Amino acid sequence: MLIADDDAVVRNVVRRYLERDGMDVSVADDGTEALRLLGSTRVDVAVLDVMMPGPDGLALCRSLRRAGDFSVPVILLTALGEEDDRIAGLEAGADDYLTKPFSPRELALRVRSVLRRSPAPLGALPLEITVDALTVSTAARTVYIDGVPVGLTNREFDLLLFLITHTDTVFTREELLQRVWRWDFGDLSTVTVHVKRLRSKLGAQHRIQTVWGRGYLWRGNDADRDEARAGAAD
Repeated sequence: MLIADDDAVVRNVVRRYLERDGMDVSVADDGTEALRLLGSTRVDVAVLDVMMPGPDGLALCRSLRRAGDFSVPVILLTALGEEDDRIAGLEAGADDYLTKPFSPRELALRVRSVLRRSPAPLGALPLEITVDALTVSTAARTVYIDGVPVGLTNREFDLLLFLITHTDTVFTREELLQRVWRWDFGDLSTVTVHVKRLRSKLGAQHRIQTVWGRGYLWRGNDADRDEARAGAAD
């Protein structure tokens, strides 16, 4: 993993803790060094400070996503605790964030969480799921619309896979945090922003319906027919 922060104490404490946890850790003290490491070494997860010199964590995250790199989960570290700031990080393409001060143990738990794959055992899923022009490969963790690849982060893919395999079932944001993120608590805006990003990337192929006051569901074909009947009756 990569930890990029201009605070030497944060870098060293986090590095020592995560190395004891069995991880191979590279460190950077600014955005320029982080960018070099991202381009020259294998990084399975990047932990980026939002306010470090050079390209900051937000800029690096946006750069990765705009370049089409959705394979590296990003956790942002921020001293800003306002909801707008947290949402800005998630909308930049981050998978998660932590507000300073934080415990190394919590960071380690978040790292393991973003590295965890599929919210359901692959053996229980078909190798490929097709809904209209949307094709989801469960093993390769790829998504196509009319044969064109759609770049999703690991968390976006997990959310899509969970919803599409639980058609017409409403889940609250708390339930999605528990079953997709595997968190027993957390900021519910994390779910809201990921749903927004997923809808945007899937465009007309998304079937994510907001059930006001309850949560979200992936609308199935039966629901489509019910809507068509309702429209005809009107």
